[in-house]
Amino acid sequence: MTLSPEKKIAGLLAPLFALRGAHDLGLGDVGALREFVDWAAAQGFALVQLLPVNETGGDHSPYNAISSVALEPTTIEITPEAVPDLTAADFAELAPSRLTAPLCAGPVQYPAVKALKARLLERAFARFMTGPWKARDARVTRFQRFCRTQAGWLQGYAIFRTLMEKNGGTERWDFWPAEHRTIESTAAWLAKQRAADRREFELRIRFRKYVQWLASEQWREVKEYATSRGVALMGDIPFGVSFYSADVWAQPELFDPVWCGGCPPERLLKVDEFTYKWGQNWGIPLYRWDVHRASDFAWWRQRVHKVRDVFHLFRIDHILGVFRIYGFPWRPDRNAEFLPLTREEAAQLTGGELPRFVAFADDTDKHQAANHAQGREILETLLEESGEHRLVGEDLGMVPDYVRPCLQKLGIAGFKVPQWEIGADGQMIPGTKYEPLSLATYATHDHPPLRTMWEDWMAAIAAAEKGGPETWPARDAAWVEARRLAAWCGFEVPRLTPFSAKIHRQILQALCASESWMAVLMLTDLFASTQRFNVPGAVSDANWTERIAEPVAKMRAPSWIRDLLAKTGRVVGK
Repeated sequence: MTLSPEKKIAGLLAPLFALRGAHDLGLGDVGALREFVDWAAAQGFALVQLLPVNETGGDHSPYNAISSVALEPTTIEITPEAVPDLTAADFAELAPSRLTAPLCAGPVQYPAVKALKARLLERAFARFMTGPWKARDARVTRFQRFCRTQAGWLQGYAIFRTLMEKNGGTERWDFWPAEHRTIESTAAWLAKQRAADRREFELRIRFRKYVQWLASEQWREVKEYATSRGVALMGDIPFGVSFYSADVWAQPELFDPVWCGGCPPERLLKVDEFTYKWGQNWGIPLYRWDVHRASDFAWWRQRVHKVRDVFHLFRIDHILGVFRIYGFPWRPDRNAEFLPLTREEAAQLTGGELPRFVAFADDTDKHQAANHAQGREILETLLEESGEHRLVGEDLGMVPDYVRPCLQKLGIAGFKVPQWEIGADGQMIPGTKYEPLSLATYATHDHPPLRTMWEDWMAAIAAAEKGGPETWPARDAAWVEARRLAAWCGFEVPRLTPFSAKIHRQILQALCASESWMAVLMLTDLFASTQRFNVPGAVSDANWTERIAEPVAKMRAPSWIRDLLAKTGRVVGK
């Protein structure tokens, strides 16, 4: 598939778990994605962007994966037709409608869905072992080839997942028995076990490899299908990986054991006290770039290889992190301890260290040059593996001056969120002045939808109109934001203006009329929905669980969307 900034395209961002497929089991899967590719192509979209699809842990966050490479097993389409080792009788026994119907209604019920799919996969593996494995048929040859070609990560991951089983299902390896906490101690422990126990352990390792093989086969097939429909799939590589991941457990030398990544304090929006005072502590371990460099960035190359297997192009979430990242010298489980402390008191507990940019803040020319050089070196390595126009950088937040010119020189599309692209005159920079090598979008998975944003502005204005002078600053701020966006879209907001179909169309058309190569809409913004998938920094069971109300087959896009894409030169297909 040819992807080039010379041909503008439009895309849709849809978290896979949010899609309702005809045969899913309570969470969007590869089958739902295939349906969505058809649906997107019918509307004239040429791009489907997904959140990370790596295997998640107990918090179910796609940005806190327990493997940088392994695919999330719940994304596997599980039907007798999609999984050759599963019979119709197996499916009827383990997944009767009385069990699946409640799971498919409402938001994602992760524990129940994961347990159901695990039972089905266990049954499929058992049949694989008693049938194809004994017969050594062609599928076994393909499975063994997969195990050989993916050996660099697969063995360590499979051992880690097997140890999770033995330790109550938790990925928190620092709570495991001492003999399980490293790959070396595990090998020594296993060697002391009875032969029968070792064989059982090896069988569980094979099961984990089998699951990853199924996932890989299905994802490659859906990529080929998307290609046939003229739709590119965009994946997502988070900058970091969970501290409680197979990667950190199996290759601890690649990661800093003390520092955690995050972002600086947020003083404009008081999301919570800790974020306001110290910033967001994501808990992802920072990289030991010297060790990665010594191996020619083999771990990063491995990540790109895997994502290229199943996606046409991909974005790096928080690409600023390859240049420098805000770090915390304590893990998130100590945030409450540090919240009330002064900087001096905090430093006493950390040996003098405080949250800061690592390795350097951009406070001197020398530090800026060092950060720039590091980021460029890493990105050049990734480009060697990804190819031209296959890498997109999420360059949002506190963006150093050297980052965007660097991305442009390397041929990496950066992000344009119109309401954050503000010129010296205080107005939003016109979309006609965006660099073609960019991706324009109003929102990511972390942001409130367009409709919510607009209605919040109007609500703030209405409330202030009823209050006294003390409420006027909030009113004025909301007016500024609403009028600025309206002006960017080519219309005026002379008074309280409810969100309407007309405003909806004008806002979407303005984005698509920009010069950006890719104009991407959250699926919820296409529908003018108020659904939200994640609230950053908030610990909530609602995060990552929202699903689109209608099944993909019954979704209805605005009747004018295809004409809008045609008018702005972005439509594909007939």
